[in-house]
Order: sequence, then structure tokens, then C-alpha cells
Amino acid sequence: MAESVNAANFEQEVLKSTIPVVVDVWATWCGPCRQMAPIYEELSKELEGTVKLVSLNIDEERDLAIAHNVSSIPTFIFFKDGKVVGKETGFMNKDALKGKIDTHLK
Repeated sequence: MAESVNAANFEQEVLKSTIPVVVDVWATWCGPCRQMAPIYEELSKELEGTVKLVSLNIDEERDLAIAHNVSSIPTFIFFKDGKVVGKETGFMNKDALKGKIDTHLK
């Protein structure tokens, strides 16, 4: 399961990660976010050890979302070496999300 990140562990889990990270910014009330959840979980398992996929609940961590200029959800923020290298918004099928991960993080 994709790990949840918050203000307390964001720096350690995302910014200081030794491997690239994808942050899924979502909310329980967001239909497309709920549709993405099983796809995101599946990719989390497939990419384990090479890319870390984590989740950020926008309702619980609004300040972090604002700090990363998230204006709609789902938003996927791609981090490499602690820096944002890309951002994508909206529902994607598994192949599309995997393609975005490859584009931004490989």
C-alpha cells in the first residue's frame, strides 16, 4: 500500500528519499481520486525499490498542498533528489501514469 505522507514525515520520506518519489495528492470525496487508488496501489507494488509512491490527503495537509501549488486533484508530483521535476493532474489509466513516471523520473 502506498505510504501516507504528512507535514511531520514529508521531508524524510519525499525530500530526502534516495529514490525518486511520486506524491499523489487526493481526497476521500474526489471521485477520480478514488478511481486512481487501485491503479496507484498496483504501481506502488510493481515499482517498489525503484520509485516510491506515496499519498497526501489534501484535507489533512492543506498547507503542504498549497506549498506545492496544487489547485485540483488528483495531482501527481514527481520528485527526484528532493526537487520537483514534474506535475500531472487528473485521472490516468495505469499505462498513462507509468508513462508519466518514466518521463519525469527515469
